[in-house]
Amino acid sequence: MVKETYEEASQKMDHSVENLSRRYARLRGDRARVDLVQDIKVDCYGSKMNIKQLANISIPEPRLVVIEPWDKSMLANIERAILTSELGINPSNDGNLIRLTIPPLTEERREEIARMVKQWGEEAKVVVRNCRREAREKVEQLEKENEISEDETRRAQKEIQTLTDDFITRIDEIQEKKVKEVRQV
Repeated sequence: MVKETYEEASQKMDHSVENLSRRYARLRGDRARVDLVQDIKVDCYGSKMNIKQLANISIPEPRLVVIEPWDKSMLANIERAILTSELGINPSNDGNLIRLTIPPLTEERREEIARMVKQWGEEAKVVVRNCRREAREKVEQLEKENEISEDETRRAQKEIQTLTDDFITRIDEIQEKKVKEVRQV
């Protein structure tokens, strides 16, 4: 039972770190990247599809993303999806492809993004700490039901705390790397 509780907490904490990494990957920086647009949802034939499923995405220059739909009738839908996304970039449509020019970030915007990165990191840490609390409560419940001894409870609590510390450290490392990347001119 203790091992299952530990594994469950570990999986939830890992999921939190993965979500944070995905959020950071979508955060717009100074350079053009495919992952900025690839997961934007587009209305397509009555359903929602990612841009990467509808078009070829390339980066011909450091500040330019080019989206070339396989079906030219999707150009307007892709353009609309980009405009309504959180990206904040106006697409340029020439009838065959869409160009997104990534403007350089101002110092003020860099600091704003750095604050957001730190806030997201703190939110991930809260999720990890909540997982720790849930796991500790389960272990304490097992002890109350006399399924495990006091020594096993203390050992489990210590292992859960070590696991939590490891995940908090991972979050800090990912966060610091992203803050450094955002502040880099």
